[in-house]
Amino acid sequence: MDVETYDYIIIGAGSAGSVLANRLSADPNQRVLLLEAGPARNFWSAFPIGYAKLINNPSANWCFSSEPEASTNGRKLPVPRGRLLGGSSSINGLVFVRGQANDYNTWAQMGNRGWSYDDVLPYFKRLENYDGGENFYRGRNGPLRVTDPDEPGLLYDTIMAAAQEVGIPKNPDYNGAAQEGIAMSQATISNGRRMSTAYCYLDPIKKRKNLKISVNSYTTKLVLKDKRCTGVLYEIKGKLFKADARREVIISAGTINSPQILEISGIGNPSILKENGVEVTHVSPGVGENLRDHYAPRTRWEIAAPGVTYNDKARGLGIVWQAMRYLATKKGMMGIPAAPMRAFIKTREGLDAPDGLLGWLPLLYDTNYKLSKTSGVICYAHAMRPESTGHVHIVSSNPKQPPKIQYNFLSTQLDIDTTINAVRTVRSIMTAPIMKKLNVSELKPGTTETSDEQLLDWVRENGETTYHPVGTCKMGNDPNAVVDQELKVHGITALRVADASIMPTLISGNTNAPSIMIGEKAADLIIKDHKN
Repeated sequence: MDVETYDYIIIGAGSAGSVLANRLSADPNQRVLLLEAGPARNFWSAFPIGYAKLINNPSANWCFSSEPEASTNGRKLPVPRGRLLGGSSSINGLVFVRGQANDYNTWAQMGNRGWSYDDVLPYFKRLENYDGGENFYRGRNGPLRVTDPDEPGLLYDTIMAAAQEVGIPKNPDYNGAAQEGIAMSQATISNGRRMSTAYCYLDPIKKRKNLKISVNSYTTKLVLKDKRCTGVLYEIKGKLFKADARREVIISAGTINSPQILEISGIGNPSILKENGVEVTHVSPGVGENLRDHYAPRTRWEIAAPGVTYNDKARGLGIVWQAMRYLATKKGMMGIPAAPMRAFIKTREGLDAPDGLLGWLPLLYDTNYKLSKTSGVICYAHAMRPESTGHVHIVSSNPKQPPKIQYNFLSTQLDIDTTINAVRTVRSIMTAPIMKKLNVSELKPGTTETSDEQLLDWVRENGETTYHPVGTCKMGNDPNAVVDQELKVHGITALRVADASIMPTLISGNTNAPSIMIGEKAADLIIKDHKN
């Protein structure tokens, strides 16, 4: 077996792992190995519209699915996760949301010192290059270019005015001082190109002599000796390799794969490990637990006013025009994020901050993600900080066997109430007086679905995730915490986890930006630890 030695080994080249590779290899005296199970790139990834081509594409996507459950009326839900350089930042909907200050203050109040909003704000500023907002909140010189979509038009203007008619304010920067309100979605797009972490963090430094980026490299097991992680076993085209780590191994494989790697290596709940034929090397009952995600029904609205949505603009030869427009100007349907407009809302009286999120897609699509013949819009609605938790666990000792994903959506009354209230808020916006000019009619749930019970039944039958799984290697000091506030795995030396799986609770919005922040902060923690 071939064996190489590095100072740091990073498992997973996604939103956090790419950041770690960049920051840790900045010291030319440190050898860094970055392992990625997928390929280096996919043609569609560079283009914003490419998310529609990658949402169920196994060449760039793990294409996981959840277990059927009562909250989904027995349906299995797709759980797409990026499997290429950049991870999910290379296939996602390109929306940039940090979350609320209170999200991070909650983490700190749970005992995670160093993770309050004041603590993480410098890392958010470090990672981004954004022209808008206030200097106090926004970064100007980071690797990741963030922009406001140049997507004006009657559709957006009317929906934004309708939101204000029902009491939702317009927000000039939801990543600034306050999140509440309706706004165009800030996006990881620049000059018509996706700003993935592969492009922004890896491409500029991939020729560093002390950095090895190994693609199509499937991690099969951590190497553990006397409660210390000494290296990694990985496979390339059926051949097994070993890499030793002088300093640390960092798992950045994501919320689904990170707990799987721990469990396959014997770190986890003993009963689950033994049941699947894995020898227990370290007891950590919280591995794979605390799974959270945003469960969102997609409301659908017909818009009879001609030429307003992309169903009209891209029909027939219109799609050719959209392609030509994109090539010439980098604008139009092919150059925007998945949901170009969003609103952060309070779903009930007495709240200090928003608890629900609405996101508009300027078109209707069918189940195969092709443009519908009916012109209209989709608006998804969900609770931002759900209390329902599930789990991710291995089902065999085979590292290539997909794990079992059980969400347990809508298992608390608060999540049910918040989701239903969010759907009702969508209705209030889409039926506001000013919307009459667009000749809007409700397609789904439908005007006959009026009671809470009817809406809940519809949500269970139609809800999907918004692809924001977190929490399965949660940070904390309680018995179910997997890592501490420095992201070190409890009870194991020289091993950390740094990705969305460490989030103890779900943040208020999309999870890509916080995952990149975690990579930035983790790099600082690691460098500080080994400074001497």
